Amino acid sequence: MLNQTVLVGRLTKDPELFTTENGNKGTYITLAVPRNYKNADGVYDTDFISCILWRGVAENTTEYCHKGDLLGIKGRIQSRSIDIDEETRKEIVEVVAEKVTFLSSKKADE
Repeated sequence: MLNQTVLVGRLTKDPELFTTENGNKGTYITLAVPRNYKNADGVYDTDFISCILWRGVAENTTEYCHKGDLLGIKGRIQSRSIDIDEETRKEIVEVVAEKVTFLSSKKADE
């Protein structure tokens, strides 16, 4: 079986580093990834994909990347559940990034 994904998209906001109780560093990012076809109105829709980065990948991305930067991500899809309260459970699907490639920065494009 195979669980692997490759994404290329732009950061929707600056990444912020956090540290878990175990001392692991991580960051959550959202990539704006345009679809490769137009909708009925002739416009390219965009998907906003949640990703989580850990350890060195998270630290480097937080240090060097900012909103609008173009990133390539190779990773795997993961699902998990969190309990909101006693009666509500939320299902989360996200990409766990194993490798991040910095493709361009917003400043370089301007």
